Amino acid sequence: MPGERILILGGTAEARDLANRLADAGHGVVTSLAGVTQAPQLPKGEVRRGGFGGSEGLAAYLRPGGFSAVVDATHPFAVQISRHAAAAAKACGLPLYRLERPAWVADAGDRWIGVASIAAAVAALPKGARVFLTVGRKEVVPFLARADLTGIMRMIEAPEDVPPPQWRLILARPPFAVAGERELMTQNRITHVVSKNAGGEATRAKLLAAREIKIPVVMVERPEKPAPLSLSSVDEALRLLSP
Repeated sequence: MPGERILILGGTAEARDLANRLADAGHGVVTSLAGVTQAPQLPKGEVRRGGFGGSEGLAAYLRPGGFSAVVDATHPFAVQISRHAAAAAKACGLPLYRLERPAWVADAGDRWIGVASIAAAVAALPKGARVFLTVGRKEVVPFLARADLTGIMRMIEAPEDVPPPQWRLILARPPFAVAGERELMTQNRITHVVSKNAGGEATRAKLLAAREIKIPVVMVERPEKPAPLSLSSVDEALRLLSP
């Protein structure tokens, strides 16, 4: 019902869209951002920045807050906060919903190499590979430890350390277009793409471009997360939270 107070654990486009639409429907929305991105696009409603101090800290925040539900709309690879959310919601007796876009699935013509971790992705690259690295600024260091790898790395914000000269750093925010991704890979003589299976349309263009020019994609698959009621779209979440 309108007027209910809902905590959204955000950081994704879906979280922002849901917060905006719930706020427009008259709900008291609080979006929590971990603070990884320094200049995020902010949603409507109240915004909270920074961690809670584990599941106990999150529970202590929820109890006096008058919340009716918690929506975990964090990135598919943000495992720790999802575990904390599950424990805190259970401790407070609150319903927890997981809003997560569907994972990408390999199609005809794709040359995917599925791996379970960043370390496995590093090991899967052949010697001398020219890499298009799209795993986020916190995950690039293991790749830089291999002196034989070169290429380009793209992220929204710069990493803490300056990349070595054999790597070109590109700062850009999605969405991206297939034609631009194809040109980027061709001009930089890319032999392999490395990506997390984040899902969604905003960054899918790199996969379509890689398929077109027959470049292998080392795909880091999603980790397992707690399984509360899972929602695959903002529309589905809105129907449940604001009937």
